Amino acid sequence: MSTRKKLQLGIYKVINPLVRLLIRLGLTPNMVTTIGLVLNIGVAVIFICGAEEGRRGDLRYVGWAGALILFAGLFDMLDGQVARLGNMSSPFGALYDSVLDRYSELILFLGICYYLVAHHYFMSSLFAFIGLIGSMMVSYTRARAEGLGIECKDGLMQRPERVIILGVSALACGVASKWMGGDFKIAWPGTNFPVFETISIFTIPLTIMAFLANFTAIGRLRDARKTLEERAMKAKEDEKKKVMIVLLLAALSALPGTAQPAARAASLAPPGTLRPRPVMVADPVDTFPVPPSNTNSLFYLQRTPNSNTIICELNQQAGVLDKDEPVKVLWIRYTEQHQREDLSWLQRHFAYGLHEKDLGNGVYELRFVSYKKVPMYLMRWSGDNRQHVFVTINNRQAILNRVYIRIDPGGSFWSPNVKYLELKGVDAQNGKELVERLKV
Repeated sequence: MSTRKKLQLGIYKVINPLVRLLIRLGLTPNMVTTIGLVLNIGVAVIFICGAEEGRRGDLRYVGWAGALILFAGLFDMLDGQVARLGNMSSPFGALYDSVLDRYSELILFLGICYYLVAHHYFMSSLFAFIGLIGSMMVSYTRARAEGLGIECKDGLMQRPERVIILGVSALACGVASKWMGGDFKIAWPGTNFPVFETISIFTIPLTIMAFLANFTAIGRLRDARKTLEERAMKAKEDEKKKVMIVLLLAALSALPGTAQPAARAASLAPPGTLRPRPVMVADPVDTFPVPPSNTNSLFYLQRTPNSNTIICELNQQAGVLDKDEPVKVLWIRYTEQHQREDLSWLQRHFAYGLHEKDLGNGVYELRFVSYKKVPMYLMRWSGDNRQHVFVTINNRQAILNRVYIRIDPGGSFWSPNVKYLELKGVDAQNGKELVERLKV
């Protein structure tokens, strides 16, 4: 938990008794928010009165305005707690709070700028206006980013920090003017240009806040851009994976000798032939042959409706694994003569081939070129001292046996109706069979 969050929770513990009192008095969150707006209008009135009635060095108005800023800021925290503890949260309440907070801040800065301009603090009034811009952009950037589905709450100069800086510095300025005088000034040597004045106790923090607020807004914009770029990149990767899966499935669909469905074969029977009742099969893969196993066998891949099977085997000579191509991927063409065949160039590079990455210590990371979302690991298992491909199935480490792609009717050549990708294996710890279906 961040320091800011811990501090916020600590403040809530202090103000919660007051919150419960307000709830018992019948105040709603919107009423508390409105009170905060009225108090900020009072802050602006104090600044304007100080500009019209007070002289340049009379900083009492600044001090009283600072005290009221802090009191009004308390209501900015109370409204949210009243909504939470009183179970009165609502979408409109959140919108109402956000809108009135913006009005409160604009009115507050109106009073500050009016006071500084009236008493000829030109540079300070300019920085106050820059602070107004930064304050609005911090809130706007967050609102716009959240409208795009991006969490955007980070940053140093958020509204509570701005309220505290303005309130404390203004109050300190008013108090300090009592003992050091409102006209205290340190000028640049040899000139009359003021380096520090009593009002600098208020305007210097105001200037720092102005720059940090704009820095926060720019930081949020930069973070939002990074998130959007990552989202766009992920979307492109997902689209690429989808295209690769489509190519994989399309290549399998285009294989010669694909077996016809039982219903189609029955419809081609000679007239008058008795048709046996079709056997109900839960999944076509239940009728597919299981490839014969040998000492190099790792796992196999099947899909509907084609029973031709991709098999993955260790690529080794005299017990020595080929480090450049540790796994050999090839066909068993069940719809033809059950012959074993190598993959074509297209199939190897865009459909069923594997990307192998040597991780050291005899461990290789494997990923299908057409679907890199599921990492697999080729390594030696202590249980039988043999090489196996391990994959995570249902959050368990499993020895992979079969990959199955289920395609239902209704798709097209380029966009097949892929229902799921199924991983089947054996739990490396207890030997139980594990099956997990992943949406593609």
